[in-house]
Amino acid sequence: MSLPAHNAADLGRLLVKGADGPGIVASVSSTLARVGANIVSLDQYSTDPVGGQFFQRTTFHLDDLAGRMDTLNKELEETLSPLELSFRLVEARKPKRVAIMVSKADHCLLDLLWRQRHGEIHMQVAMVVSNHPDLGDDVRSFGIPFVHVPIAKDGKAAAEQEHLKLFKGNIDLLVLARYMQIISGEFLEELGAPVINIHHSFLPAFIGAGPYQKAKDRGVKLIGATAHYVTEDLDEGPIIEQDVVRVSHVQTTADLQRRGADVERQVLSRAVAWHCQDRVIRDGNQTIVF
Repeated sequence: MSLPAHNAADLGRLLVKGADGPGIVASVSSTLARVGANIVSLDQYSTDPVGGQFFQRTTFHLDDLAGRMDTLNKELEETLSPLELSFRLVEARKPKRVAIMVSKADHCLLDLLWRQRHGEIHMQVAMVVSNHPDLGDDVRSFGIPFVHVPIAKDGKAAAEQEHLKLFKGNIDLLVLARYMQIISGEFLEELGAPVINIHHSFLPAFIGAGPYQKAKDRGVKLIGATAHYVTEDLDEGPIIEQDVVRVSHVQTTADLQRRGADVERQVLSRAVAWHCQDRVIRDGNQTIVF
């Protein structure tokens, strides 16, 4: 979603999270009104009106937002801290700085780069990093740096240190666009930025090599994809987006792979776009997506 050209520089986003209670919306709205902000959109959700958790995403317009961020942060802190609410305030005009990791499959990577080029995702891809050199020319054709970091046998820890040198302090988001390596908990902790992953989904699930052949052999009727935040528990992080497509006995294994690649592209691009629009709030091992 593109930003309105006439006021993009002065659009802000406010995300609020904490224990639910009366008066939260009024307190936030009053604070924004007091500094002269005009609310453009407001979405909220409560898990339970009694003892539940409260989530809110507000988009607002405020003249000279960049110059007034410190003041607004202080105003919101004074308002929300007594209510034991956490918040995050961002300038909507600033694209998220994103790094992408990939192995050999190019479908998710090239889709993200194309969408960035055409303004469909409000992000700036700072670099693409791969454990294989195969996609270097494709990435450079978009004017984006490509870094090959090979992973030797028993060399994953050393490779992750190289990755951290590239990423730490330089990116807001890391996307695993079919990066076929397990990410360590130590890497995630030190990175200090969220990580989004994409993987195929089948009913039933097929683990290990050759999942599409296994799916064909079992005659599955649904295949899909899941995009989620990465945690130390492999493929168990909070889910952002999912989708499925129906298949039948007439599709070959190659047909299933093509349809699977299509749904992976769509699911990952939606998840990344929503994250870059600050539409996703994590709640334990779940997400609230506005």
